[in-house]
Amino acid sequence: MPERRLYVTDAIVLSRFDFGEADRILSLLTPELGKLRVIAKGCRRPTSRLGGSLEPLAALRVQLARGRTFDVVTQVSVERPWLRLRDALEPTATAWYLAELADRSLEERHASEPVYLLLRRAYELLDAGMTAGRVARWYEMRLADELGVRPEVDRCVECTRLVTADEPLRWVPAAGGVLCAAHLGPGQASAGISADAVRLLKAYQRMDVEGLAALRLPAAVEREVELAMADFLRYALEREPRSRRFLDEVRAAYRAGADSAAAPALPDRS
Repeated sequence: MPERRLYVTDAIVLSRFDFGEADRILSLLTPELGKLRVIAKGCRRPTSRLGGSLEPLAALRVQLARGRTFDVVTQVSVERPWLRLRDALEPTATAWYLAELADRSLEERHASEPVYLLLRRAYELLDAGMTAGRVARWYEMRLADELGVRPEVDRCVECTRLVTADEPLRWVPAAGGVLCAAHLGPGQASAGISADAVRLLKAYQRMDVEGLAALRLPAAVEREVELAMADFLRYALEREPRSRRFLDEVRAAYRAGADSAAAPALPDRS
């Protein structure tokens, strides 16, 4: 039976760039077909019926026609616009960063429903007002799970011994997680990871979003975990997400104006 020329799918725009005089090439994340590179012909013209709907940071329903090089967008409707996440710069920048992580993690046309649902849930959380940094760390950890590269925070990656958060540990992205004191090289102990950061990494692996949203954390610990996960994903993906620099600038501006008062210590959930 011949393949149908037209098909319909749910989609989230991961990235886009202008092509020619009026067209646009888009990377779409779909639940059943995975990542698709498609073309929206004429969508940049003021009279286009596609241009106003084919936007990022929204859940879309898209009709496509199979083409030789790119499938062609023929219809689109916005199912969920997630308008509130666009009201402030930090959640918007975070949403773009999360989309780029998905884009760089997936091969084209490989089923990726778990990643689609993960990104959709992250956008829902940002739209609902959950702290952008918490959403990003939650997403990063679960994306690592889906990619099969979950960081090890319970055992030393060298000797596989169960470790406690309070013993000297070092964060080694190239090895896949924490390294115990017995395997620290000369001068490496000072480059360790704090006990509170290890506890928070464990929390991101084990707690649901409601529990994570309710945590009260020192800003320094959140920043340490942010940098630890950035280093880990940079190694796992073998590249630095381009949106990371902008997000860092936005978060630096946010931290500069945030209250720096100390918060209660994170409970030990070893």
